[in-house]
Amino acid sequence: MKKTTLHNLSSEVRHCNPESPFESALELYRDSKVNVHYAPFEHINRKAKIVLCGITPGKTQAIEALSIAKTHLISGSSIELAQEKAKAAASFKGLRDRLVEMLDLVGLNMRLGIDSSADLFGAKSDIVHYTSALRYPVTRDNGDNYNGAPKLESIDYLVSMLDTYLAEEIRAVGPDCLWLPLGKQADEALRYMVKTGHLKDAQLLSGLPHPSGSNQERIKYFLGKKAKAELSRKVNPDKMDANKAALIAKVRAA
Repeated sequence: MKKTTLHNLSSEVRHCNPESPFESALELYRDSKVNVHYAPFEHINRKAKIVLCGITPGKTQAIEALSIAKTHLISGSSIELAQEKAKAAASFKGLRDRLVEMLDLVGLNMRLGIDSSADLFGAKSDIVHYTSALRYPVTRDNGDNYNGAPKLESIDYLVSMLDTYLAEEIRAVGPDCLWLPLGKQADEALRYMVKTGHLKDAQLLSGLPHPSGSNQERIKYFLGKKAKAELSRKVNPDKMDANKAALIAKVRAA
């Protein structure tokens, strides 16, 4: 097992190869199940009205964040500004179109008083905080992005990331900010934060399918673009319908 602390990482980012985001110089933790590497995702938008929360940044996001942060650091920017620019550019990269369509369907744009949820990645980015339940990129021992297996709660280091970094973000954005998890694993992590008293249940907007391209069937059903009779056995339409109805009701709640 390897476990290192966040020390002198601005220097490591300045000299890293962004195309190899999981190199040893950026490693924070390793055991036989998972690896955790640093990428600059610390920035918190304390004025946010909504938080979009995945489970962990993936390799694509890590590459983008390190590349942007490295460019800013080399140009003389502070590590804080580099982190802010990197996170804004990298968060949910490649997922935004599908995500926006689902968010508008459940009425999040109306709840926030904006024309479209697409504005959360543009003109209204000041009201959204993009984050992951596990702040830094977590991968499996085989190099794949972490997808919830092994169970998060079975790895003390991952639980500690929730209890420290995620708890910090919840406090920073305040008790009136809404939290929308993307996918089952992110939802379970935020339910853990409700259970431990960090987050109020009224803040948690569960029920949205993960916007990944590999989840196309569920996304199409959620958006009404695929009929129930056409679904494969991998999809539980009754559960999805119930989750969708509950989410819409919660979004509309005052």
